[in-house]
Amino acid sequence: MSTKKKLANKFIVIEGLEGAGKTTAMQYVGKWLASQGIPAHKITYTREPGGTKLGEYMRDIIKMDIEDESLDDKAELLLMYASRVQLVETVIKPALAQGNIVIGDRHNYSSLAYQGGGRGLDMHFIHSLKQLSLGDFKADFTIYLDIEPSLGLQRARGRGELDRIERLALDFFERTREVFLSLVKQDPNAVSIDAAQTPEQVEKAMFKKLECWVASLT
Repeated sequence: MSTKKKLANKFIVIEGLEGAGKTTAMQYVGKWLASQGIPAHKITYTREPGGTKLGEYMRDIIKMDIEDESLDDKAELLLMYASRVQLVETVIKPALAQGNIVIGDRHNYSSLAYQGGGRGLDMHFIHSLKQLSLGDFKADFTIYLDIEPSLGLQRARGRGELDRIERLALDFFERTREVFLSLVKQDPNAVSIDAAQTPEQVEKAMFKKLECWVASLT
């Protein structure tokens, strides 16, 4: 089977902490797909939270500080899934049905890592919420960009003003990272890449991981 046929209808997700380089990594994936003969119009890019008009409103609520009121941790989680369901049902699934390849900036791993690991919410509750809202839908391949939280936050600060989540304490991101690493270890369709490397090294590592994954497809 050709690489083009193998990649049709596939959902590739980039995960990672703040400052890991997810936006750049998505461009690398797009570049690699182009090298495999995939035309640009057959690639759909998404981001979470957000990715739809309604989802972007929810993203604003999640990211911003609201005067005299803090967002409850469970409310944050529910907003994440509301935004995710809207994105999956109105953008991702239709794109996959047309044979497109979807490249996502974050997906379900982020809720398990951030709200489960970082916030300390019950993992069973999160898994149940995922099953109720999305069923068995999941990424076909996940690339996790691993970085020490202190370095990631340093990079994030270099981009400008930090949002509500980026301003959380270092130990929040350390707990989040632990869950990410655990999830990747348990998932045969997920890989980890050292995001502290140079951009050229990260790009090369991603290309190699993508090639190995496609070679395993039947």
